[in-house]
Amino acid sequence: MSISDVVEWATMSSKNFGTIHVLNREDLPEPLFEIPQAPDKLYAIGELPDPRSYYYLSVVGSRKYTSYGREATERIIAGLSGYPIVIVSGLAMGIDGIAHRAAIDAGLLTVAFPGSGLNSNVLYPRTHINLAKEIVETGGALISEYEPNFHAAPWAFPQRNRIMAGISQGTLVIEAEGKSGTLITARLALDYNRNVFAVPGSIFSAASKGSNNLLRLGATPIVSAQNLLEEIGLIDLTNSQEHTPLDLTLYTPEEQSVLLLLDTPRTREEILVAVSLPTSQALSILTVLEIKGIIQERMGKIERIK
Repeated sequence: MSISDVVEWATMSSKNFGTIHVLNREDLPEPLFEIPQAPDKLYAIGELPDPRSYYYLSVVGSRKYTSYGREATERIIAGLSGYPIVIVSGLAMGIDGIAHRAAIDAGLLTVAFPGSGLNSNVLYPRTHINLAKEIVETGGALISEYEPNFHAAPWAFPQRNRIMAGISQGTLVIEAEGKSGTLITARLALDYNRNVFAVPGSIFSAASKGSNNLLRLGATPIVSAQNLLEEIGLIDLTNSQEHTPLDLTLYTPEEQSVLLLLDTPRTREEILVAVSLPTSQALSILTVLEIKGIIQERMGKIERIK
């Protein structure tokens, strides 16, 4: 081990997230009593937001995320700003870490369930130790079923997933491969009668094979923050007031050409014929605009919602 490695390890180990306290059975959130093998106790740093006052949304996805997965996560969570939503995830590399960071940036509370104990010298992954500290500093919490000095192990991650799925009213899958730990959380959420949402992905992307399969099995598709807020009952788009005029200067010239076509709803095929862009590029733009919450597809036609 080099001198720089020793200094880095010592610096990380000395970080103080706060006091680890125990949530005994009588302190646990009520939703956890609805699941099989409910934990007898949990270790915590920080305070759990009251589940009676917040909608707990578990956001999960692949460690091997794509740029599409990152943008979908960031844009959807950013659009939840100002609503009583707690973002739950597993502190892992990939979509988990992106979800926690996006929540903090949006001013939302976030709760992390690492697959390790909570002592700073064992917290996993080490690359997210600063993120973990920031989660606590911004009013969120670190929660673990494992003893404070427990080192992460492969079997610990699926086990902790049941708590993430159980404490959350809904689970949003961003990207998941055909065989993925993310799908374990989604299946548990279904077993617990929780809402399961999934972001549609390209049929050519291995990173979206599992999430697309969830949609085929009945998960609710989510293409924007507004879409998600409507599904969980925090807004009613059917009764909302008219949106302010669309500022086209905020979009690329290619996006503008698509948006100008949508002064009236059109089918996807009509858009592809009318717009002067390669088909693959036009389809990509439509997907991005859906994720941004600018357009939506309803009754076979695409329309602007802003």
